Amino acid sequence: MASGRGLQLTKQVGEYLVCAELCRKGLISTSFTGNVPEFDILAIGENNIAKRIQVKTIRNGNWQFDAERFIKIKKFVKNSKMMQKVIGPVELPLEELYYVFVNLKSSGKDEFYILTLKELQEIIENHYTEELKKIGDHRPRKPDSTHAALQPRDLIKYKDKWNKITD
Repeated sequence: MASGRGLQLTKQVGEYLVCAELCRKGLISTSFTGNVPEFDILAIGENNIAKRIQVKTIRNGNWQFDAERFIKIKKFVKNSKMMQKVIGPVELPLEELYYVFVNLKSSGKDEFYILTLKELQEIIENHYTEELKKIGDHRPRKPDSTHAALQPRDLIKYKDKWNKITD
């Protein structure tokens, strides 16, 4: 299990790698190292337009989320069981926010998945809805939980899509 220090190092490595890649692609970028609630990096291109970027980094496993940050989930009791149903997307806090998911492998072999907040919201809504269908809308171990996880294979079509940010 990763320690607090290990998790902080993973987060920082991811942010600095994203900053470096953005600089290679012609954007001036800076990391706020967790000091801004909604984003980690600000990147500015030649047009002086700032892009806000949230970075999520893993060394292995999957990226973890609270699905309720992205979707509305109705909880109700049916036959003495807590049930859940996705009822749609939540209103997004920022109109233009990019997510870069970093899968740390080894130097030069790290993987980057780039998408918009709206695209992430759609993925989480679809993924969560499908998972609920598989289990009959009842989460057996923690019926109240809205935990969601994404694996690199869930984001494969967004791999190395830096043009979403750089264009």
